[in-house]
Amino acid sequence: MSQSKVLICADPKEGVIWSKEEQKSQLEAVAEVIELSSSDRESFLKDCQPGGKYDGVVAIYRHGASASAVGNFDKELIDALPKSVKYVCHNGAGYDTVDVDACTARGIQVSHTPGSVDDATATVGIYLALSAMRQFHVAELNVRAGKFKQGLQPARDPEGKTVGIIGMGGIGKTMAKRFLAFDMKILYHNRRPISPEPSFPCTYCENVDDLLAQSDIVSLNLPLNEKTKGSFGKAQFDKMKDGSVLVNTARGGVVDEDALIEALESGKLFSAGLDVFPDEPNVNPKLIAMKNITLLPHMGTETRDSQKKMELQVFDNIVSALQGKGLPNQVPEQRK
Repeated sequence: MSQSKVLICADPKEGVIWSKEEQKSQLEAVAEVIELSSSDRESFLKDCQPGGKYDGVVAIYRHGASASAVGNFDKELIDALPKSVKYVCHNGAGYDTVDVDACTARGIQVSHTPGSVDDATATVGIYLALSAMRQFHVAELNVRAGKFKQGLQPARDPEGKTVGIIGMGGIGKTMAKRFLAFDMKILYHNRRPISPEPSFPCTYCENVDDLLAQSDIVSLNLPLNEKTKGSFGKAQFDKMKDGSVLVNTARGGVVDEDALIEALESGKLFSAGLDVFPDEPNVNPKLIAMKNITLLPHMGTETRDSQKKMELQVFDNIVSALQGKGLPNQVPEQRK
């Protein structure tokens, strides 16, 4: 019996970066593996047509790096996929670049990689919080410019401060446990309290306004979707403590950027730590010009260790699906 076809939709120049041996031992044991070779979106859509090189593909490994060639998995692309496609397995915890509704309408199941990104992204969040509080990035720029401590102002200690986590999922929990090492108090807001209760000390805030009013640092750890897009804006900044800090390792689109800039310029916020931006890779010049904030170029999972864990989790989902066991990490929207 012929094997199912799996398309590795990654960077066409590099393919799957970290897990070639695992690809061979896991995927090729159950499937015929085809690597993306289309150079642009137009040729990809053509190659998906009946008789094209991707005709017959059942499962797609989707890496964000493929966007440089074929773009996001939006409705146009999803609708053009071969009729044989049953699974899109996305490499990433966030999957806003995949149109889940379009996939659902076509009967295509979607998975992502929760858990694998928790440690690396939490590390970035902690760094951003500490750098924003202590202004370490400004100090480093001073050293590199030969100014040493010239012009530096005393910053703030993290110890004893309160952290409010909006979206206490895997990343939020990992961050919370690391914040506790600094003797910080943890508040969190989800749609409902975590059950069973976390194994570490934290307090649930049913009303997000209560969290904002008490927190010295507010960390955004929620997904980007139609409900959350631009949801953190002027009303939320107005309710934050004067001189507080915002950390965003989620998605740039969840924040009203104009309101953020206003809060920073007015001094409402002491600082911010941002790893994500609404129009990546473009960054608002006003943010770049601000010396009191820490900016990173979406470094959340830019480690070899985490990227390999994510790839292996994608492979696990594909193998499970092809064996008739379903997707272990199917996205929540399709599990309702």
